[in-house]
Amino acid sequence: MRRSAVIAISLCIVMALFGAAVMAQDAPTVAVITPYLAQPGTQFIVEGFQAAADEKGWNVNVIDTAGDVAAVISRIEDMVNQGVDAIVINVDPAQVAAGLQVAADAGIPVFGMDAGSDPLLVTNVTSNGYAMAAETATYVADRINCTGRVVMFVFDPYPPVQKRGIIADAIFANCPDVEVIDRITPDVNDGGIADSRAQMEAVLAANPDAGSISAVWAAWDQPALGALQAIEAAGREDEGIVIVGIDANPQALDAVAAGGNFEATVAQDFSGIGAATADAMERMFSGETISQSVIYVPTVLVTQANVADMLDN
Repeated sequence: MRRSAVIAISLCIVMALFGAAVMAQDAPTVAVITPYLAQPGTQFIVEGFQAAADEKGWNVNVIDTAGDVAAVISRIEDMVNQGVDAIVINVDPAQVAAGLQVAADAGIPVFGMDAGSDPLLVTNVTSNGYAMAAETATYVADRINCTGRVVMFVFDPYPPVQKRGIIADAIFANCPDVEVIDRITPDVNDGGIADSRAQMEAVLAANPDAGSISAVWAAWDQPALGALQAIEAAGREDEGIVIVGIDANPQALDAVAAGGNFEATVAQDFSGIGAATADAMERMFSGETISQSVIYVPTVLVTQANVADMLDN
């Protein structure tokens, strides 16, 4: 090979490597901050965002404050000081307003990912909590013929879950013969199953007679699974207590497929929420103005009728 050709090839290789290095430096850096990474739904959402961001060549830093909501504020401030290109939060924006203001003052856009709406967010990408709660609460009301005693598991500190409880309350209130005997907010720091089981055990002990509990409505799957464990451990699974959840995590799908007390859940497209957040961010990076304050990703009610399809996917 002629010397000039060797030199030309070497220069091309150097230029390609230099170009790749420049592109890597120019790739956006995004921070994802959440206190709820112990929750399976949050894990899937974050993984969906990471997968979409990887395809776009972005640098992603995931920060878990392990249940400490207040710590989200300082982590936002840390990311602002590091000069990230954008921040994603998975927490009630009202609880981290000070951090959002710091980001806004620095000109760093913040996106909500299954969070809540706020003027300081570019947009919030989520499932329609009102619709999901309406489907599951209506399922319960229909199954018990609008008559009976219901236990609710709620979590008002987190807007996407809080709104589910509001809708379920309204639907049960529309059935004069439905009595909500307990409205429980479980400890979610361990994922939510263990404390929900303990609290359901207490409810069962306080209502020992067969037929004294008609249904358990849970605003997400972890409490529903905890309630199922408590009911089975107490030997009361044959009383016909109907359990519903929301999220369709793998354990919940298996429980619905088993044909026991856990009868219904709602499949959120968690990966879709993460991917849609990344797509909205990419549009913003390209100069587009995001006009929607909330972007909804479709959901599906899962029962015995279609759970096999969900398990196959």
